[in-house]
Amino acid sequence: MGKLVSIIIRTKDEERWITQCLNSVFEQEYKDFEVILVDNESQDKTLEKARQFKLAKVVKCSDYLPGKALNIGINEARGELIACLSGHCIPVNGNWLGSLVRDFDDDKVAGVYGRQEPMSFTPDMDKRDLALVFGLDRRAQVKDSFFHNANSMIRRDIWQKEPFDESVTNIEDRVWAQKVLQAGYRIIYEPDASVYHYHGIHQDGNRERCANVVRILENLHAGYNYKSIDAAKLNTVAVIPVKGEIKYLAGKPLAEYTIRRALESKYIKNVIISTDNPELAKIARDMGAKAPFLRDASMSKEYIDIGRVLQYSLGRIEEGGIFPDLIVSLEITFPFRPEGLLDDMILQLTQKGLDSVIAVKPENKTVWKENDGRLMQIEGSLTPRQFKEPSFLELKGIGCVTHPEFLREGSLLGEKVGIYEIDNPYSSIEVRGDEDFKLAEKLIKGWF
Repeated sequence: MGKLVSIIIRTKDEERWITQCLNSVFEQEYKDFEVILVDNESQDKTLEKARQFKLAKVVKCSDYLPGKALNIGINEARGELIACLSGHCIPVNGNWLGSLVRDFDDDKVAGVYGRQEPMSFTPDMDKRDLALVFGLDRRAQVKDSFFHNANSMIRRDIWQKEPFDESVTNIEDRVWAQKVLQAGYRIIYEPDASVYHYHGIHQDGNRERCANVVRILENLHAGYNYKSIDAAKLNTVAVIPVKGEIKYLAGKPLAEYTIRRALESKYIKNVIISTDNPELAKIARDMGAKAPFLRDASMSKEYIDIGRVLQYSLGRIEEGGIFPDLIVSLEITFPFRPEGLLDDMILQLTQKGLDSVIAVKPENKTVWKENDGRLMQIEGSLTPRQFKEPSFLELKGIGCVTHPEFLREGSLLGEKVGIYEIDNPYSSIEVRGDEDFKLAEKLIKGWF
């Protein structure tokens, strides 16, 4: 007799697979084993089908988490070695269990995981992943913590020191493997211990699962650094569109406040005024900005939107030999930008890999809209304001960081848009009419 193996099989609504799984388990050449089923409240005929086999125990697991389910099963087990098998995985042949066991002749081996192969109807994405991850060469891992409990085996005595984490939603196997590797043990990948796994290791691209896995990995590998774009090495260009006569605030051109903030930025390499006014172009150049062209009069019509103006301006900028990596669009009607705002927005885009970032103001109040002469409530309820999910008022004029490619396509924003919340009450003040200028006159002196 060899070492007793306790095979822990986790199930939830596996009636399609459980008979095939258990048939293959009980046909193993290695006979010294018991089977414990840990069921997560199956609503189909999984348990009825499983009970036709010689199971050692069936235990229930509610409020399922993968590590919790395994710990429940192992607590009921007698084996010196613990095999973990998903209820929808089918051992390929009768050598599966013996191939896992033989690697434990080495006392430094804490865990072994086997190969996973697709079925004929497995989605192509999963077929690709299984083929790339589970190769034909056996390997020993002393740093790499990849481990997969759909098909694995561990030592019970090590599990007693390091049980599976019951708080993580996914990859409890990798969390466990990381700990035992740090304790000086090894992990073995054993390709001879193979199972069929119809949905693969990434659940056919399930995004929510993917996000959970990434969060756990980031916590697990605190020193793991993702490559982000270095904002300092990009040619970031601020474009400030201004038309018509020069307006003044506190004795200075209104445009000056926006130009000044753009020039203060650590990451903006060029500040360009897109104007039809030669006098304003000179003022901008005297401040250190650029005005390499005068805007065509057709771009100053009332019906021309900001997106079209920026598209035109980008074309003129590139004609002059400046090729931006990022565009920061700014409107002069927002003079109360906090210091560092533009750099923070640029960093948000580069560090998160976003297409665009826009400034917004959180709004918890009820929002109404007029439609065909009738007022309609767009957002709002009797819920107290502090408990509402906020809406966000778009304030692109304060700042919008985006990529030139979207402007060329006639759009300002890409698909992956980030928001930068403006929490300073003055910053969202827009200066257009006479009353706006009166208010701004009182505030601007203490701002710069």
